[in-house]
Amino acid sequence: MSASISTRTLLLPLRTTLAVRPHNTRTFATIMPVALNKASISADVGGQHNVDQLAKISRDFRSDTITVPTDSMLVAGIKASRGDDVYRDDPATIELENRIANLTGKEAGLFLVSGTMSNQLAIRSTLAQPPHSVITDHRAHVHQVRDSGGIAVFSQATTHALPPCNGHHLTLQDDILPNLQLGNDIHTAPTRLICLENTLAGTVFPQDEIVKISEEAAKHDIIMHLDGARIWEVAARVCHERGLPMQDEGLGVALKELCAPFNTISLCLSKGIGAPIGSVLVGPKPLIERARWFRKMFGGGIRQSGAIATAASVALTEHFPKLIGTHGLARKLADGVQALGGKFVYPTETNMVWVDLASLGIPLKDLQAAGEALEQPLVIRGARFVVHHQITEQAIDDLLILFKELQDKHRAKQGDLDAINEKRPQEKLIAGQY
Repeated sequence: MSASISTRTLLLPLRTTLAVRPHNTRTFATIMPVALNKASISADVGGQHNVDQLAKISRDFRSDTITVPTDSMLVAGIKASRGDDVYRDDPATIELENRIANLTGKEAGLFLVSGTMSNQLAIRSTLAQPPHSVITDHRAHVHQVRDSGGIAVFSQATTHALPPCNGHHLTLQDDILPNLQLGNDIHTAPTRLICLENTLAGTVFPQDEIVKISEEAAKHDIIMHLDGARIWEVAARVCHERGLPMQDEGLGVALKELCAPFNTISLCLSKGIGAPIGSVLVGPKPLIERARWFRKMFGGGIRQSGAIATAASVALTEHFPKLIGTHGLARKLADGVQALGGKFVYPTETNMVWVDLASLGIPLKDLQAAGEALEQPLVIRGARFVVHHQITEQAIDDLLILFKELQDKHRAKQGDLDAINEKRPQEKLIAGQY
């Protein structure tokens, strides 16, 4: 059955950012506070090699999954209960599951090793018998190769992966309604599930649109699932906008509202909040019990899971309040890029900055090489720059300096080419040959 729907909507104003596509021009909230998030990792507890690793990670923009577990997380894990979770004998794991279920307003939770498993178990436990199909955004993790085609393999379902008409998020009128497969036409696979993702590419899915989609889905007994791997980022924004405390009291208010339109939600514990491993799937108790069965079938049972469950719980307590600081640093990076004339692939709404490097005139390979060549290297993967809770403000400043230096270098080089071409128009040169 469909989840209960909250008619309240989240007012998440957005401040305007310069962007590649028209849909990227959106209002953004007041600049969020910049905070230096220094993790507590000592040589005495974690060893000097982990102190050194933290120094590297503080300048690494690849992802928010690469953060270094803190001393407090691992010390708490040492003292955690050591029961067998497959037999439901571990109090620490049960406590974490109940905590996340209570925060989201759902009946039960299930601790899992990854977000991939959490999403796939939610889908498999929801869908019963083919034919059936799933609607999702074409960029969604449950559809793309990141989940290795799991929907087709485990649930025998067809996926309708939709590019949002507005380029930002799916809408009921433009995307969902035209693609719903209803009725008894034997040529189609009926829509049984809608999977949304929030955040997606660092952007926030407007809650009022989610409610509209969920209300329409309920009319047709279509279930709603949320890949909330980074729902913490949205919750942090809600708490900041409304002045809610950045502890469980405020987090619970935000998460209950964000999760109300969904039957099941997957919440990653390593993305954003920096746990060493794990996700929690929440939903109705009968479905979670079915998912527990599939977890065992798929080889995902964890025996003595107390240490990692406790580390995750400490990470949530200690690191969720820091997320708003990462949004501030991301905003600083985006403002700096815009000041250089740069544009964006997606608007900067949480902790990700998607830079259109071509708008800066900087080839990716040159940026990566220059970052690696610094005395304190900057690690860059591509157009996506992820600001995690261990990134320092100095890393942001150094990255902006690097952008400016490379931009000046390539402009000077282009100026030389223009001068040569003006003198020898019959021998037009291109940058790659100069």
